[in-house]
Amino acid sequence: MESAAVLACTFLCSEAFWQRVSGPQEEQLLKQMSYAMVGFLILAVMFVVHRAGAPYGRYASNSYGYPVPATLAWMVQESPAFLFPVMLVLCSDGDRLSFWPNRFLLGLFLLHYFYRAFIFPFLIRGGKSVPFFVFVSAFIFCSYNGYLQGRSLTNYAEYSSNWLTELRFILGIAAWLGGLLINMHSDYILRNLRKPGETGYKIPTGGMFEYVSGANFFGEIVEWSGFALACNTLESTAFATSTLLVLGSRAYAHHQWYLNKFEDYPCSRKILIPFVF
Repeated sequence: MESAAVLACTFLCSEAFWQRVSGPQEEQLLKQMSYAMVGFLILAVMFVVHRAGAPYGRYASNSYGYPVPATLAWMVQESPAFLFPVMLVLCSDGDRLSFWPNRFLLGLFLLHYFYRAFIFPFLIRGGKSVPFFVFVSAFIFCSYNGYLQGRSLTNYAEYSSNWLTELRFILGIAAWLGGLLINMHSDYILRNLRKPGETGYKIPTGGMFEYVSGANFFGEIVEWSGFALACNTLESTAFATSTLLVLGSRAYAHHQWYLNKFEDYPCSRKILIPFVF
């Protein structure tokens, strides 16, 4: 078994393998994967959320499989989005990485998922276990998207020599950073809702929670929308759209739950977009 694994890794890291899979056909495949990801998630969100119910967190049930401890689930399910691009950098013939825009943008993607896979799980306080179905689904998505974004930025995304000073890039990076900070601050608020020994749910307050029920989701949507703006690729746009579909539906479910749970829930608070929706 060990010798087989070593041979497989050696083959994947060989120049001959990457020369065989790269080229116009793979570039076209990445585009098809982008369309497929968005199309599949549209159908999945429509079915899972509106027909079968949301199988996560406070809405989870045993019908979605054996529960996986929250810390373990987050580490394993998010790590492929970090490890796949790293493997591509180390093993492939990614000539686009000789250009600074590609390096910088891939670095932002890796930074987010390093935090999500190896730091965030250890910050969770009493998080609910993740149903096995949701855990596997997240693992597959992160593997799929890690390859999609990593391969695009290492091999195919092309930028002008002055891309780092273009307005589109600057605005995209500002949105990425702002969204990341909103997401992290909102998670901090949620982690600290209960005092030691307290149980039950509370209305989150402070930060973007003063304006929307899904403040953490809003932050991540802004983050990846900024990433797509800065990347200017079909692959990054598909990722941002997928994030909007999944987290937008979760924000809607959370908002309805809060309204039903708390009679004094702020009526001015929107679902996802401040003052609008």
